[in-house]
Amino acid sequence: MTLTSLPVHVPLTVTFRGGHPENVHHGSLAVVNAQGQLLASVGDVRAPMFTRSALKPFQAMPLIAQAADRLRLEDADVALLCASHSGEPVHVERAASLLARIGADESSLACGTHVPFFFGATGKTPEPGAQFNRLHHNCSGKHTGMLLLADSLGAPLAGYLDPSHPVQQEIARSVSHFTGVPADQLVLGIDGCSAPNFAVPLQALAHGFARLTLAGPDPLFGNAPQRVARAMSRHPDLVSGQGRNDLALMRAGRSDWVSKVGADGVQALASFSRGIGIAAKVSDGQLAPLMVAFVSALDQLGWLDDESRAALASLMPPPLKNAAGIEVGEMRAVLKL
Repeated sequence: MTLTSLPVHVPLTVTFRGGHPENVHHGSLAVVNAQGQLLASVGDVRAPMFTRSALKPFQAMPLIAQAADRLRLEDADVALLCASHSGEPVHVERAASLLARIGADESSLACGTHVPFFFGATGKTPEPGAQFNRLHHNCSGKHTGMLLLADSLGAPLAGYLDPSHPVQQEIARSVSHFTGVPADQLVLGIDGCSAPNFAVPLQALAHGFARLTLAGPDPLFGNAPQRVARAMSRHPDLVSGQGRNDLALMRAGRSDWVSKVGADGVQALASFSRGIGIAAKVSDGQLAPLMVAFVSALDQLGWLDDESRAALASLMPPPLKNAAGIEVGEMRAVLKL
């Protein structure tokens, strides 16, 4: 990779110490309507950037379009299939229940294992000797959906993460359709959960999210986009978890927003009433500056009122203090749409 191929990000958020800038967090942000028109932007919104878990609504889309009714999926089930959940009991139990519908279990998941996000988000620690399995992985819902799709297609469950597997081919078709990026131009990488992931321009990701808000049927996926987005918006606790940003954002939107974070500094959101999507990337991958910038963008767009600002206050980092408890600085957004 040459330097000329790197995204041309701009400052989004700055940490000030004594009123002087100390740490500058660069990134980019795009605001796009459902027709694909770029309404506002900062930075580089045309360079492909990995979407990470912000891609999950589109990864779930083929299953919802093809088999949701046959599998009798409830909105809560659909929300979990799009989740980066916290590994709380409600998440683990629902994923296990969905796998059981096709005679599969935790051993069928290829996502790996990690300590549930619940602990980091709430400041709690696991009980001594606590053990976790693949169902606790934040992506177990997504992987469960992939296995359900494999079963629906009559494809083998084994190897469902291989890019050539029918499941991943269906997902690539979905991603291409909603983002408008031709399938042969999708940049392929492997996500933290071992699933294929794609890099697309932020403008394309924002457009895809805006398309989730359209009321009429999609030409390829019927009513699945609305079903996916509404399920996520109605069940943010299943998409996310206690103390997490997607839960806070969707609650702040009061049923008008569908939101999905991605690892390493990606956030996407769309408003049903406006038919507009937003996608952002902070280049250093940190969540705090991403949230400061994203909330500022929502405010600049006029999407926030006193109630929603209060609901999002938990996402804002506190003033910077030193070891003696003296306030020495703060993080502020500097982007201008």
